[in-house]
Amino acid sequence: MPRPVKWRRVEYIPENKYFAPCPKGKCDRLEGIEEVQLKIEELEAMRLKDIEELSQEECAARMQISRQTFQNIIDEARKKVAGALIENRAITIGGGHYTKNVCNFRCISCGNEMNTTYEEQGPVCQYCGSHKIVCNKQQCITECEK
Repeated sequence: MPRPVKWRRVEYIPENKYFAPCPKGKCDRLEGIEEVQLKIEELEAMRLKDIEELSQEECAARMQISRQTFQNIIDEARKKVAGALIENRAITIGGGHYTKNVCNFRCISCGNEMNTTYEEQGPVCQYCGSHKIVCNKQQCITECEK
């Protein structure tokens, strides 16, 4: 059985989620245009690496994933964008396996820590079954405080 996909932490979700080629300045005819979907975490990987100019290690740490996973995500993102530009396809942005709410939870009963998302973390400790779970705000990124 394969491992479950780990949530990827993103800091930026774009307002505009559709970009289309405009052949010779005439954008009124967009029917029948092929599209490619860029996942939210793929856009985040490109933003961190190419816009913020962070190292691969820094990018992976910000997204709370491994360096290899980051490399796989950014490779796929760049392939999709380059293909869309060369082949005159539209780019839609959406979907993926991402969250803005990653936190380091701590169980008051047993003291174990769980680095997970609000989406995954139920009201029960995965180690001892206690319902006394708190967000360890000292290690959280600002999203925990919202």
